[in-house]
Amino acid sequence: MKKGSSIFAIFFIAMLVILLGELLVVESVTCNVMELVPCAPAIISGQLPPSEACCAKLKEQVPCLCGYLKDPTLKPYVDSPNAQKVFQACGVTIPKC
Repeated sequence: MKKGSSIFAIFFIAMLVILLGELLVVESVTCNVMELVPCAPAIISGQLPPSEACCAKLKEQVPCLCGYLKDPTLKPYVDSPNAQKVFQACGVTIPKC
């Protein structure tokens, strides 16, 4: 094997390991609506901008949003106009469920 192709192979494997690690991190999110407590003031009262803690938790919980929207108890909060403003302010797009 040539030296150039060996370097490419090592680089390719390293990138694959990094990308797989990123995917595993996404899958390990624990869906717990209580994680969104820092967003409560912004979602309930419409107080903007939301805190940095709120945006961080909201981005962390993106994989859980479809589940929250399917829950009849949580949907009114997650689907509210104030919540939409918070999502937008945090740069979070609600996934198509």
